[in-house]
Amino acid sequence: MLSGMEVAESVQCPFCGQAFELVIDTSVPSQRFTTDCEVCCRPFEVAAECEPGEIVSLEVLS
Repeated sequence: MLSGMEVAESVQCPFCGQAFELVIDTSVPSQRFTTDCEVCCRPFEVAAECEPGEIVSLEVLS
């Protein structure tokens, strides 16, 4: 179960195109992190801008 500050958002792998959900902690206003694709396992970077309880923007970077 997600807390009030965590929001699930669907992203698409820039390499294989597979979509999957990431859980973003919206208590952090501006964040960049690396995650691995659940299918092809290649790492990619995600940049998120948030307000408490809401994702303002989410960008997938290869």
